[in-house]
Amino acid sequence: MPFFIALSLALSFIVQNAGSLQSKLEMPLLIYISLALAIISILGSMFKILSAIIWYDIFSSSVLLVWFAYWKPVFKDDSPIFFFYPLYFSLFTAFVSLFFIGQRHKIDNESFRIMQSYSKRNVIQPWVLMSIVLASLEFQQHFMLFPVMMTLLIMRSALAICLEGRAPSR
Repeated sequence: MPFFIALSLALSFIVQNAGSLQSKLEMPLLIYISLALAIISILGSMFKILSAIIWYDIFSSSVLLVWFAYWKPVFKDDSPIFFFYPLYFSLFTAFVSLFFIGQRHKIDNESFRIMQSYSKRNVIQPWVLMSIVLASLEFQQHFMLFPVMMTLLIMRSALAICLEGRAPSR
């Protein structure tokens, strides 16, 4: 999810420098466009139109923009969540990408089969998890719900990307 990592780091930088770009990120038009992209990516992942990595990247990036614009008026201007959450998201996603997704070729066949069976038996499908992440934006008084759900989504995306990118060998 390279675009999500870059956007998260850029958002942390923009918030830290308190530039005029922050007000542009709070525009209602950007909220609606980002929300539409999030819904399109939910539908795309549900019907498996493109690669999973594309849908996860588009969804995560658009939800991050919606989160910022939707929550910014509710919290104080110098609230640390607008710096630390995107920074956490970028570091966690980079860590998962580097040490889990990047090393998927080293996963033995038995572990790969277990991962496949877990993915097939999984009660929470990716589109359901994406919908829950989107719904968590409404619960601003529970400000930890959104990052927890995003963390679960990042871990689920790593599982999907590992399974998509490697065929089992016999």
